[in-house]
Amino acid sequence: MGTRTGTIENLLDTLAPLPLSARKMFGEYALYLDGKVVALVCDDQLFLKPTPGAQAALPDCPTAPPYPGAKLHLLVTDALDDPDRVITALKSVAAETLAPKPKKQKKPKT
Repeated sequence: MGTRTGTIENLLDTLAPLPLSARKMFGEYALYLDGKVVALVCDDQLFLKPTPGAQAALPDCPTAPPYPGAKLHLLVTDALDDPDRVITALKSVAAETLAPKPKKQKKPKT
């Protein structure tokens, strides 16, 4: 089905105190904070990486895979009613996630 643009706009507005950015990937979206993927939005649902800090901030969130074959993530549903808890969880995920490896530059063709 894919995630609707309106869902992403709503999430970014709700979580506006954070400098989140969204990037479309295969019909779904990845949410970035500090250059790191901290969450996925699949089928209009928010999935956070299940880091210890995120699980502590959102202890009642169920887990589910964002897409078939994926590892379990925190499925944020009712917690969106309290954006401060979600913001705390997203900050924790960013702090606990390694920065992506820099891409190697391609050698110019000769």
